[in-house]
Amino acid sequence: MAVITEASLRAMHKSGIPNPFLVEKGDKITPAAADFLKGRGIQVKQVDQNQQPSTNQAAEAVREIPLGVSNRHIHLSQADVEKLFGAGHQLTPMRDLSQPGQFACQETVTIVGPKGSIHGVRVLGPARGATQVEISRTDGFAVGVHAPVRMSGDIEGTPGMVLVTAKGTVVMDKGVIVAKSHVHMSPADAEQYQVKDGDSLILATQSDRPIIYPDVIVRVHPQFALDFHVDTDEGNAANLKTGDRVKVIGKNGQFYSG
Repeated sequence: MAVITEASLRAMHKSGIPNPFLVEKGDKITPAAADFLKGRGIQVKQVDQNQQPSTNQAAEAVREIPLGVSNRHIHLSQADVEKLFGAGHQLTPMRDLSQPGQFACQETVTIVGPKGSIHGVRVLGPARGATQVEISRTDGFAVGVHAPVRMSGDIEGTPGMVLVTAKGTVVMDKGVIVAKSHVHMSPADAEQYQVKDGDSLILATQSDRPIIYPDVIVRVHPQFALDFHVDTDEGNAANLKTGDRVKVIGKNGQFYSG
C-alpha cells in the first residue's frame, strides 16, 4: 500500500505526472493530493496490481515537449541589415537559440508604430529572405499596430512599421505578425509523436495556471530541434518560463483516449 501526498506529486511535477494517474488497490490519496490532481485535470484510475496500461496509453500519458517563451524580435533580410547597420554589415552572433543554426544577435533596433515605439528589439540571425517583426498583442497595443496571428513567413496582407537605428531607417510595408503557437520537430521527433508537418497538437501546461492549447501547428524539418514556442503574452497567462514542459494530450482536434 502506498500513500500519495501532495508533496510526492509535486516532486513528480517536473518529470510529468501521467494522466490518468494510476493507483493500485489499497493505495491512499490524501485530500490535498486529490485536489492537486483535480486542479490540473488529471484523472485517477484504479488498476489491478498485475494490470499494466496499454503501450499506447502509457506513451500518450508521459509525452512532453520543452517550451520556449519568445520575446518580441526581428528577422532581417540582408538588404535591410545593410540599410540599418551599414554596407556589407554581417549580423553578430551573441548567443545560440534552441533551433540549430539560429542565434540572437548583438544588433538591436527601435520599432516605430502610429502610437509609439519600443527600443532595443533584438535581431535574430541569420539573415532571411524577407524582413519580419514578431510582437505580442500587448506590444501591438503599445505601438498602435494591429498585427494578425500568423505562422512565420506568412506575411502577405500584414501591416508594416518603421525600423530605426543610429545608422539608418527601413520603412516596412508588410511583415508585422503575432506568431501563432507552434512546435518545431525533427523528422525523428515527428515519427515518435506520430505527426507530420502541418498537423496540430493539443498541449496542456503543467503550471499553477493551467491552460490548454487546442491548435498548435507542427513544423517538421531536419534542422529543427523539439521545442514549443509561445510569445510573452501566452507565457505570462499560464505562468510559464523557458525550460518548462507541456504535455501532449491530443492531436488534430482529438483528445487522446483515457
